[in-house]
Amino acid sequence: MIFSKLNKTIILLAVIILLAAFTPEITAQSGRAVPQRSDIADTYKWKLEDLYLNDATWEKEFEIFKAGIPRFAEFQGKLGESAETLLRCLKLRDSLENIGDNLYVFSYLKRDEDTRVSRYQEMSDRITSLYAQYSGATAFISPEILTIDNLKLQSFINGNEELSVYSYYLNELVRSKEHILSDKEETILALAAPLARAPMDIFTMIDNADIKYGTIYDQDSNLIELTNERYISILRSPNRRARHDASEAFNEAYLKYKNTLAATLAASVKKDYFYAQARKYNSCLEMSLFSDHIPEVVFNNLIDAVRNNLASMHKWASLRKKIMGVDTLQTYDLMVPLVPAQTRKYTYEEAKKIILEALKPLGKQYVGDLEKGFDAGWVDVYETEGKRSGGYQWGTYSSHPYILMNYNESLDNIFTLAHEMGHAMHSVYTQKNEPYIYGNNPLFTAEVASTCNEALLMDYLLKKARDKQEKMYLLTQYIENILNTFYSQVRLSEFEKTIHERIETGQAISAEFLQQAYRETQERYWGPDLFIAQDRDIGGMRINHLYRQFYVYKYATSFAAAQDIAQRILKKEKGALEAYLGFLKVGSSKPPVEIIKDAGVDLTTPDPVNATIKKFSELVDEMERLLNEG
Repeated sequence: MIFSKLNKTIILLAVIILLAAFTPEITAQSGRAVPQRSDIADTYKWKLEDLYLNDATWEKEFEIFKAGIPRFAEFQGKLGESAETLLRCLKLRDSLENIGDNLYVFSYLKRDEDTRVSRYQEMSDRITSLYAQYSGATAFISPEILTIDNLKLQSFINGNEELSVYSYYLNELVRSKEHILSDKEETILALAAPLARAPMDIFTMIDNADIKYGTIYDQDSNLIELTNERYISILRSPNRRARHDASEAFNEAYLKYKNTLAATLAASVKKDYFYAQARKYNSCLEMSLFSDHIPEVVFNNLIDAVRNNLASMHKWASLRKKIMGVDTLQTYDLMVPLVPAQTRKYTYEEAKKIILEALKPLGKQYVGDLEKGFDAGWVDVYETEGKRSGGYQWGTYSSHPYILMNYNESLDNIFTLAHEMGHAMHSVYTQKNEPYIYGNNPLFTAEVASTCNEALLMDYLLKKARDKQEKMYLLTQYIENILNTFYSQVRLSEFEKTIHERIETGQAISAEFLQQAYRETQERYWGPDLFIAQDRDIGGMRINHLYRQFYVYKYATSFAAAQDIAQRILKKEKGALEAYLGFLKVGSSKPPVEIIKDAGVDLTTPDPVNATIKKFSELVDEMERLLNEG
C-alpha cells in the first residue's frame, strides 16, 4: 500500500512509550511547581519561527494549500495520456504536500508546547480536516495510474528523465495494485481520515489534558503535584514508600478511565481491521507489513525467538530482587537504580558534550553537523506546564528537525536526547540526498539511526568507567536499555497481535480482556519473581504507540541491527562507517530491508536478533559476576 505523504510524515514521529498529561501548578510553598513556558530561556526552546514566522504566515499558506486542491480536477481521467501529464500531476502533488506537511507539523508542534491552548487545537483540527479534503481530491491518482497498461507506464518512465525519478514509487504502486480501490472508494476512505484518527485523538486528550494524578509526598517528603515526568523520576527513587504512593496515585488515575480507555483502544483496532478488509488484506499485520516489504516471518520469528529465550530475563528479575533485598518484587520496583551512581544529575550542557564526544566514531562531518543542530533551535528542552510529555523528533522535508524533550538531568534523558538526535541527523542527510517523494525515513530504518547513537554512547561511557561501581551502574543501564528498547517492544508487539486477532476473529475487546492479556505477557516475560498486584495490569490501555498498528516491533528489529552496525564501526571494520553514512542518506527509494542490508545487516535471518539475546545474557552474567566479587 502506498501511503500519502501526510501519513509518512506522521510516521516520522518517534515517541517514548509513556505519554501522559501535565497537571496544573501546585502551591508555591512546595517549591516544586511545574515551570511556565515563559520561565524558560529561548536558547532552550525550539525555533518554530523557522517553519512559520507567526500564525498569520501559517494562515496565508493554509489558504494557498486550500486553493491548490481544486487544481487536481484538470488531471482526472488524463494521467494515461502522456508522460508529461503524469509528471505534472505528480509534481503538483509533491509541491502541495510539502506545504501541507509544514502546516500540519507546525500546528501540532505548537499544540504540544501547551496542550491546553485551544487555538492550536483548532489549527491542528483545521489542517487535519483540510488534508482529508486534499486526500479526497487526489484519491484518483493511484487508481488511475493503475489503469495504465504496465508496458505503457514503463515507456513513460523510460522516455522521460524527470518522470524516471518516480520509477520506484510507480513500481511500488503496481505491486500494490490488488489493494488499491476504485476512484470513488479511495475518495470515501480519504474522507474518513479524520474519523480514523479519532481514537488516537481522544486518547491523547484524555492522556495529556484530562487525567490528573493528584498530590503525593515525594521521596523527600515534599507535597508535590504528580506529573508523568515526576512519576518516572520517583519510580527511580530508592524510597520505596514514595514509589508505592506514586504508583498507587498514577494507577488509580487511569483506573477511573479504564472502560473509556478500553473502548477507545478497541475502536482503534476496529479501525485497523476495517482498512485491512477494505483493502483486501488477510489481516491487520499483513497490511502493516506490506508497504515495507516485510515478510510476516520476520515479525513472527522476532516474537518466537524472544519468547523461547526468556531465561536471562527471568534471571535478571531474580537478580534485581536479590540486589534490592525485597521479599516481593513489585511492578514499581522495576525502574529503581540498583547502583547509587545512577542518581547522578547531568546538566543539559553536560549532556550535549557527552553526546558529541561519544559519537566521534561517526566522523568529523557528522559530529560537526550535530553540534550545529544543538545550537540551531532544534530542541525544546525542558518540562513546562501543559507541554506534551515524553519525547520525539519530527519535521518536514523543507524544515530542520524538531525535537521535543522534557529533560530532567538523568542519564536516561541523555540517551533519549542521543536517540532523537539520531533521528534528526538521519532526516537531515536523507533530505539532502533524496527528492521529496523519497524524503522520509520509514520506521524500519529510522530506528536504526537513533539506536546506533545509543549504542555508541553506551560504549563510550563504559570505556570511561572509573571503577567497578561505575561499571556496574553502566551495565545496569545497558541491561535496562535492552529491556526497554528490545524486550518490552517485543512484549507489546505480542500483546498487539493478540488484541488484533481478537477483533479479526469476531470477538469483543473489553477492559477485562485487555487487563488479562497484558498481565499474561508481563508474567511470561518477567517470570515468577515479579508480583503483579490486582489492577496493576492496565498498562496496555495507556500506551500511545498502540494507536499506530504494528509499530513497536520495529524498535526491536532496529535495535538488533543498530547493535551490529555500531560494533562494526567501533571495531573499525573496513567500509563499515562508509556503509552506515551511505545508509543515512537513503530515504524510501528502496525496500527498508535492503537499505539495512546495504549497511551490513541482514534482517531476513535470525542472526541479529539472536545476537542481541546473547548480548543481554552476557550482560546479566557479567553483572552477577561483579556482584559476587563483593
